[in-house]
Amino acid sequence: MRAWAVVENGADLQEMELPTPEPTGKQVLLEVTHCGVCHSDLHIWEGYYDIGAGKRMSLADRGVKLPLAMGHEIVGRVVKLGPDATGVKVGDLRIVFPWVGCGHCDRCLAEEDNMCAEGKALGVFQNGGYATHVLAMEPRHLVDPGNVDPALAATYACSGITVYSAIKKVMPLPPDTPIVLVGAGGLGLNAISVLKAMGHRNIISVDVSDEKRAIAAKAGATATVDGSGEGVTERIIAAAGGPVRAVIDLVNGTATARFAFAALAKGGRLVQVGLFGGDMTLMLPVMAMRELTVGGSYVGNPKELRELVALAQAGTLKPLPYSTVPMAEANAALMRLKDGKVTGRVVLQAAAA
Repeated sequence: MRAWAVVENGADLQEMELPTPEPTGKQVLLEVTHCGVCHSDLHIWEGYYDIGAGKRMSLADRGVKLPLAMGHEIVGRVVKLGPDATGVKVGDLRIVFPWVGCGHCDRCLAEEDNMCAEGKALGVFQNGGYATHVLAMEPRHLVDPGNVDPALAATYACSGITVYSAIKKVMPLPPDTPIVLVGAGGLGLNAISVLKAMGHRNIISVDVSDEKRAIAAKAGATATVDGSGEGVTERIIAAAGGPVRAVIDLVNGTATARFAFAALAKGGRLVQVGLFGGDMTLMLPVMAMRELTVGGSYVGNPKELRELVALAQAGTLKPLPYSTVPMAEANAALMRLKDGKVTGRVVLQAAAA
């Protein structure tokens, strides 16, 4: 298969030939038609995460091996089935759930694959969608996009279920209770759409970019807050009319974590989603006395992907801004994202799509 792969961390992606996988057992081979370019791809390309205090987590130490075709927001067409695969047929167009695990532990069997201790995510620990073909582990990881544009549907496999899963962690809340979203990139815009589709009416978007805040307002944010410089916590509280019960930090860097935590009301919850990196210090007595919750949210599971796609198919989920470029321009698209020049999502499209 043809792939646009990371061969050396921090260097240009290389167009190269890799072995085309042969499906066994329940596996399904798909020809990739679309693949979103996600901010997580930049961390994989760089080869590390910033974990604060001047330290880095090496992805090589976590088992990421090069060369690697990244890409985990995948839509493809079924071209071959393993001998035990049922429920799909050659020619079917499907969204590919990428956050796979071992396939046999209690978490995987409960369709909580993203929580498996032996994560084998597509585009991270095995080749993903920056290629002509991709291997799905089993048919239950494939979701019919139905009437949804395949380029948009691809984004639901990461950007979509990531915000959907995070939002579920702060719900239920009354529809007029402020929910704060930190970051108005692809994740932030998707989160606005999901909240509105769920009937929520009070959404505050925080971003350092004037342009992105304007786009968030157009997408349906009821208020926007400048996330740069000092006083961000005070601006959030002013926009919300008081401390807030829910903040979803889609950036999750040192600065955002600090101002988000400081904006919480008694009983408030901070859900940390982004992988920007850094650290934060918590005052432990305050955590107990104010019953605060700080927790992570890691992508989502196949059940959540199906629920999200059902919302999209029903027409209640407004699409985030997205654009397509040829698959051969994968490196240029990744560099545009690195330079902050992408609004919403850029999606790689195969010539045969």
